Amino acid sequence: MPYSSSLSDKEWEIIEPLLPQKKKTRPPVWTKRQILDGIFYQLKNGCNWCDLPQDLPPYSTVFWHYKQWRSDGVLDQIMKTLHSRVRRSLNIDNQTLIKNRNYFNTRYSKHRLCFFLSCHKFLCTN
Repeated sequence: MPYSSSLSDKEWEIIEPLLPQKKKTRPPVWTKRQILDGIFYQLKNGCNWCDLPQDLPPYSTVFWHYKQWRSDGVLDQIMKTLHSRVRRSLNIDNQTLIKNRNYFNTRYSKHRLCFFLSCHKFLCTN
């Protein structure tokens, strides 16, 4: 069941190459896309990790990947990629960005990632 925070196919094509490649040990039970959907669901809705819906991966799996990708800078890279695509699409100049510097240059914030994902969803549907 797709949620409003779920990735579209177009968004997945952009984000998939940014995710780290796992060593081939055994086939994963959950795809990276399902795990990202779980992460975005939690970030968007602000629920506890253990309150993720049953059709998403277990919260322990989602949270483990969230911690790993956050500490490895993967989530920051996704955010920067989406940010640059939104800026190019909207033709935002550097002056506008400087005015909003305090918001965009704060330390990692889950709200920033959700903001850029929301902007990108808007641009993909228009």
